[in-house]
Amino acid sequence: MQYPLISEYVKAIQDAGDNLEQLAHLTPVLDDHGEPYRSSGAFAVVFKMLDKSTGKYYALKCFTEEQQGRAEAYRQIADELDLLDSPYITSVKYMEKELFVDCQCEEDEFPVLLMDWVEGETMEAYIAANYHNQSAMSLLCYRFGKMAAWLRSQSFAHGDVKPDNIILRPDGSLTLVDYDGMFVSSMKGCKSPTVGTKDFSHPLRTMDDFDETIDDFSLASIALSLKAISMKSTLLDTYGASDRLLFSENDYRNPSNSKVISALQELICDKDFCTLYSLFMLALARKELSACSFRLFVGEKPILPQTIEDLSTKATDEELREAFVDDWGVKYSKDGRKLLEAPQELDRTYSIRKGTKVVCDRAFCLCSSLTEIVIPNSVASIGDSAFLGCISLTEIVIPNSVICLNGNPFIGWKGKLECLSPSFVYEDNILFNKDKSRIISFRNQKLTLYVIPNSATSIGDSAFYDSRSLSNIVIPNSVTSIGDSAFEGCNSLGSLVIPNSVINIGKGAFKWCKSLAEVVIPNSVTNIGEFAFCGCSSLAEVVIPNSVTNIGKGTFANCSYLADVVIPDGVTSIGNNAFMSCSSLEYISLPKSVICLNGNPFFNWNGKLECLSPNFIYEDNILFNKDKSRIISFRNQKLTSYVIPDSVTRIEDRAFSRCKSLVEVVIQNSVTSIGDRAFCGCKSLAKVVIPDSVTSIGDSAFRQDNFPYNLKQELISRFGKKIF
Repeated sequence: MQYPLISEYVKAIQDAGDNLEQLAHLTPVLDDHGEPYRSSGAFAVVFKMLDKSTGKYYALKCFTEEQQGRAEAYRQIADELDLLDSPYITSVKYMEKELFVDCQCEEDEFPVLLMDWVEGETMEAYIAANYHNQSAMSLLCYRFGKMAAWLRSQSFAHGDVKPDNIILRPDGSLTLVDYDGMFVSSMKGCKSPTVGTKDFSHPLRTMDDFDETIDDFSLASIALSLKAISMKSTLLDTYGASDRLLFSENDYRNPSNSKVISALQELICDKDFCTLYSLFMLALARKELSACSFRLFVGEKPILPQTIEDLSTKATDEELREAFVDDWGVKYSKDGRKLLEAPQELDRTYSIRKGTKVVCDRAFCLCSSLTEIVIPNSVASIGDSAFLGCISLTEIVIPNSVICLNGNPFIGWKGKLECLSPSFVYEDNILFNKDKSRIISFRNQKLTLYVIPNSATSIGDSAFYDSRSLSNIVIPNSVTSIGDSAFEGCNSLGSLVIPNSVINIGKGAFKWCKSLAEVVIPNSVTNIGEFAFCGCSSLAEVVIPNSVTNIGKGTFANCSYLADVVIPDGVTSIGNNAFMSCSSLEYISLPKSVICLNGNPFFNWNGKLECLSPNFIYEDNILFNKDKSRIISFRNQKLTSYVIPDSVTRIEDRAFSRCKSLVEVVIQNSVTSIGDRAFCGCKSLAKVVIPDSVTSIGDSAFRQDNFPYNLKQELISRFGKKIF
């Protein structure tokens, strides 16, 4: 069937009363030029219409291209959406032969789609205008996550989720529009009318992919982009484009070579970002997220900008530069609101200035001679590790003005704590937030067994840090998150069952738990943070569940007793030093799903490596990426001389570290960068030629190498002392 031109539709809508059948009561809303207000896409034009009797606005969609089965599809879609009452979706009504158009087509009566008019602007336009506004982008990311969670919980799918198909209403709420590619349950077994938009859809999506999961990848990609932009807006300037966010189709097809995916690694310390990154990688590997809870899209609700400004416990470089110093050498922000840092020589009694609002992170760190601290009633926020190492301090009183404790301010401090603030609960030497949903500081040094209360949903950063008497802990199913360094240094902790409610294991969560011999990681966990089990020297076996997509930097480093580990097919990313110094581990198999290796995960590990992933090449005990442009891990301990292939452009962090047999390395003109500690500890290395093509060498790249004096001086003159 042939359809009219947009200009022909415009003429017909100008006389809507004469040309519409059942909708003749609607009149077009005119733009500044006196023409019907409209917006057009690839396959249709949409007019804004008004019912003057009710004052209600409608969107009238007129088609410009044929789509097979559209009439029946929209009837099924209308039936499905008619049962819903949600701001995320608007009702639709497909009307056959509703509009008369005087045109050159064989037909003169054409179908229309009637929808409620959604006032606002596209999310694409909103992002373009506001992406440098951190609070606006944080709130948008949160709201998109809530919409994504709702959509994934439904039995239908939109089919083409992208910023241009999402309207941001004046109140900030989001609504999906354009349902041409929608799937509803009655369509099972049918072909999809679209594969979505290439920069937002899975690269392997086909017309056969048509079920309730087809939005999963688009939602994960957009959610991750929004979170990243909210944290670092310049990413959009560097990697974005007018018709997309951070990712292009090429990034999806070649993730190991993607510059933007590589750039995102610096943000992975943020818990919500890490969760979204894991969802994205899992969706990229599997095309869908049916194995994951839809709730994972919903991060922590952003705090209002004024609250962030008032209570932030981070001392910025600018604040430190402009600080004023009191008579005791303590630094305060220029406006006097924040106590930034105290000198380690501070002794005896110190009274924080009245009017101070914030005590910053590590403010009194290592003030070992401080015996008494007076915190005034003006203080509202105290930072992480604020009193770390204050070994002479006998007592701290939290005044009733304090409403925020960042992390664990009392880590490593053994004195008496008194809490007067109604915002916290302190009982049995254990500090909680008001509703006991978060454990802030476990200070009971006598207990060997502790059962976390069912009210707790998160174990805060460093909450149990250095609790050496604790040998057994019971974590209830209510807990969903284990914070960074939560159990670090718990030397007596022997075994642990992590409940299947836990989604994220934070950085260093069980670091240096030297007695930990057994740990059960449930299928609910999607991310294992950096150094999570580093130094667990009694840990013999770890079963990583299929739900895990990311194994962070140094996760199992120095697990010297670890003899068996299986990396499941769901893992897509493994961090630098992940298996460093696992001296008892004889074998690792890299599964097909792995698409990203950051640095050298196998540094100082001499077991057998098997690579099943098509994204890497492993030959002669040397690991490269797929096109051999990056050398990741040089594991050949017999070679004394090696010529790096001319396909290589980068030598990764620690790629050759501790290759003690190497005497000579020839670096080709193709190489432009050498990573941190790339050749560190190559004690026999005496000859290396670095071509002019190399413009960047990382810190300690040649540390502990026995270079001749002249060669060393030449390299220092070119790249500076930092490379040694």
